Amino acid sequence: MMLGLFIVLVMLGFPIAFTLIAMGVGFGYFAYHQAGSVKVIADAFNNQIFYLLNQNTYSVMENDTLVAIPLFLFMGYVVERANIVNRLFSSLQLAARNLPGSMAIAALITCTVFSTASGIVGAVVTLMGLLAFPAMAKAAYRKDFSAGVICAGGTLGILIPPSIMLIVYAAIAELSPLRLYAAAVFPGLLLASLYIVYVLIRAFINPQIAPRPDYDDSVSRTEIYIQLLVSFVPLTVLIMLVLGSILGGLATPAEAAAMGALGGLVLATAYRSLTWQKVKESVFLTAKATAMVCWMFVGSWTFASVFSYLGGHDIIEHWVLALNLQPWQFLILVQLIIFLLGWPLEWSEILIIFVPIFLPMLATFDVNPYFFAMLVALNLQTSFLTPPMAMSAYYLKGVLKKDIELVEIFKGIMPYLGIVIFAMFLMYMFPELALWFPDYLFGPYIP
Repeated sequence: MMLGLFIVLVMLGFPIAFTLIAMGVGFGYFAYHQAGSVKVIADAFNNQIFYLLNQNTYSVMENDTLVAIPLFLFMGYVVERANIVNRLFSSLQLAARNLPGSMAIAALITCTVFSTASGIVGAVVTLMGLLAFPAMAKAAYRKDFSAGVICAGGTLGILIPPSIMLIVYAAIAELSPLRLYAAAVFPGLLLASLYIVYVLIRAFINPQIAPRPDYDDSVSRTEIYIQLLVSFVPLTVLIMLVLGSILGGLATPAEAAAMGALGGLVLATAYRSLTWQKVKESVFLTAKATAMVCWMFVGSWTFASVFSYLGGHDIIEHWVLALNLQPWQFLILVQLIIFLLGWPLEWSEILIIFVPIFLPMLATFDVNPYFFAMLVALNLQTSFLTPPMAMSAYYLKGVLKKDIELVEIFKGIMPYLGIVIFAMFLMYMFPELALWFPDYLFGPYIP
């Protein structure tokens, strides 16, 4: 009843965080009710659910791992408003001008780089929708093809470090965010590379969907390289410093995020695009997004605690174990459930509510939790790409308005769903894609 009612309320449009809190308190009031304790109005609040809610709120506020979230968000919003991405996209267009689908490839590379600096799917899709889509439309690119590129590239932000999603996952599963970041590097680059290969092949086979735009041939290769260096190198150096300090053990994620936020301000100043108005906007958006994440944690932990207390986890665990599955069958079942949940739900609800149900079973099936985390992280890409809750499509539609129909966007993102599933298959066949780098940096994982 809890799970079913939660899904219904979310699909009706109720705020997720407060829906979780309301359901946790409502069902918890029943779960922790003591017979005879509610005799007068004053005794109505004599219930352990309120103590649980208070403790969960305090636990979220003192969680050191979550400190990195507002700092990474601030870095991303500053970079977004500093016109750094505009310069990068323009120079990449020129550098890739002789390739099939050059503008789409430039958009994907820009999304990949911006994702590592931001980790915010909405910001990446929105900005690239305003920046890349009009440029591709002017070059007579087919609308659904352009939309698919932007939506798919924008979702890389929840996979490629420093991903906000991985920080949330680390807090939920009690895993090391450092190992999660290291494990996500190659899967993230693999998925981005597969997207680029797909665009190259599709544009080569059918040039009409991505005609070669007319570039100014008077611009020399040297000038192109200079533009690329000016736009690409500073941002890449900042990203490498942030990730390198984390993976090298020189700084915690929160410390590295603080360095990244400062670096974003320095870059914006160097590009002469930093204004007081842009700083205020970045701070406001950071506070808004951080509050949402923290309240979701409060609600999810309250919801999950009550759900477990009422025996929900036991019911699902007994059902799965009674199937007598092999480890590979267990992985397929879980990933299929997560994929189907991605149709009506966003990644945050799936990650916070449903993934913890399966985490205790990993030891039973002898599944490495970091390998499982990467499968989930790849799978959660689909939650942004599967209708009816394909949020990347709605982000893009929101900024393009009447320039494209929602059906065209859905049509454009469908091929990328298949690419995500293919990437998951490759990682299952070659687990080293996710496990080699963290094992190399931190030693073999010991449960």
